[in-house]
Amino acid sequence: MKSTFAKAAIALLAVTVLAAAALSQSEGQRHFHRAGMWGGPGMGFFGHKLGLTDDQKAQVKDIMTKERPTLKPLMQQLAQSRLQLQQYQASGNFDEAQVRAMAAQQAQIMTELTVQRARIASEMIKVLTPDQKAKLAEMQSQRQQRFQQRLQQQQPAAPSQQ
Repeated sequence: MKSTFAKAAIALLAVTVLAAAALSQSEGQRHFHRAGMWGGPGMGFFGHKLGLTDDQKAQVKDIMTKERPTLKPLMQQLAQSRLQLQQYQASGNFDEAQVRAMAAQQAQIMTELTVQRARIASEMIKVLTPDQKAKLAEMQSQRQQRFQQRLQQQQPAAPSQQ
């Protein structure tokens, strides 16, 4: 069960990065979108590694085009909420109730984004062949292992007992 959850979390992360790139407005992020994650122009890393066919690339592009109107406002709301929090922090004032309200607003937006991205990931996974799905699962497993290794390296050593 833990491995299934980890694979789902990694798939969601991959789609999150793809969605963020597809919806970004800054020049640097637009450049990343052109490179993309799923292969070819606008499809990038995963598409190249998975060997997506032209038809699959078109399907992924169609999914993202169809979903952009749903994701873009959520991404904009999240960016605005984060900006408000940054501005509040820069003011030097601290009101716990105010910060909690801002955090709750961000949590609601993130919840909706997570649900939408999981739905989109599900649609994109359907485009893949069984071999591509297996390869994606292996890539995700390797990424999860690297992530776990980094976490372990960052954890301070437990104090020795005397």
